Amino acid sequence: MKETLRTIPGTTSTTSPRARVKRRVLSTGEIVEGVLAGNRTILSRAITLVESRKPEHFIQAQQVLEQLMPHTGGSRRIGITGVPGVGKSTFIEAFGTKLTREGHKVAVLAVDPTSARSGGSILGDKTRMNDLSIDPNAYIRPSPSSGYLGGVNRMTRETILLCEAAGFDVVLVETVGAGQSETMVAQMTDFFLVLMLPGAGDELQGIKKGVLEIADLIAVNKSDADPAKAREAKREYSSALRILQPTSHHWRPQSMMVSSLTREGLDDAWDLIKQHRQIMEKEGEFAAKRARQQHDWMWTMLRDRLLETFTRREDVKSSLPDLEKNVLNGSINPTQAVEQLLSIVADGKNSN
Repeated sequence: MKETLRTIPGTTSTTSPRARVKRRVLSTGEIVEGVLAGNRTILSRAITLVESRKPEHFIQAQQVLEQLMPHTGGSRRIGITGVPGVGKSTFIEAFGTKLTREGHKVAVLAVDPTSARSGGSILGDKTRMNDLSIDPNAYIRPSPSSGYLGGVNRMTRETILLCEAAGFDVVLVETVGAGQSETMVAQMTDFFLVLMLPGAGDELQGIKKGVLEIADLIAVNKSDADPAKAREAKREYSSALRILQPTSHHWRPQSMMVSSLTREGLDDAWDLIKQHRQIMEKEGEFAAKRARQQHDWMWTMLRDRLLETFTRREDVKSSLPDLEKNVLNGSINPTQAVEQLLSIVADGKNSN
């Protein structure tokens, strides 16, 4: 169908009705006020702001976060991962709707994989969570991971804080399921849930030992499809967990069966999450873990910012293409390339 163009009043110019209207830039105060009021549109814009790599956006994002910090920290932060095809999105929709029906406000940070070749990402979680996406007490935010090692967006921590300031008391972080790199999600959540499929023998081969070591709970999903196989998988995972050293002296990770379709086990999973929180708080581990996460995040951010600052230097940018080419063709090794790049900075300081 041919699109009708509209004439702009007072001119001879025309515009398409689909033309994007440039949004007004919000002040820091307007963003803070909107987030605290639970305005979803402003919350989304605030998240976009903290995800941006533009220097001017970074400055405003930090101002926003500084003012919102007193209103953060009150949610249950739950990381959810699993092998491909385990049904993470289906589980999250069933689990999330259960929680909203009980009066909770649930934010879902669904981190999509970014293609290493094209840089694109799927960002399809809203279409896979039909009921939750229209739930007034839920908020779904898909964000590309940009190839970040931990399988989570580099600004997911700040996004969690923004959602907490907006009044969400449960934050679910769905990760890309990238195996051992998922250990990074444990550094920003209170509880780490690993979803697995029935068929323990095959599945134990498909999941890294490092993920099992940081799991607080293993849930065998789709248990309704083959209950006997699911029970066998549950026993296998329980045996595997007993061999591994738990991350806490006061919590022994366990396995259970769940079904996103029949909702079997969802109540039990939530009860275990609440029980874990109670034990961690009683033993003083909850506050200690959150403090440790802040410390780890400081160093993660420092490394990230140093690399960003370093690669933006003109002298470094001009040298990088040739060095990368030489590493690719084998004329120099990576260590030599790194030393040459660092010498650029050192020489620059000495010349001053």
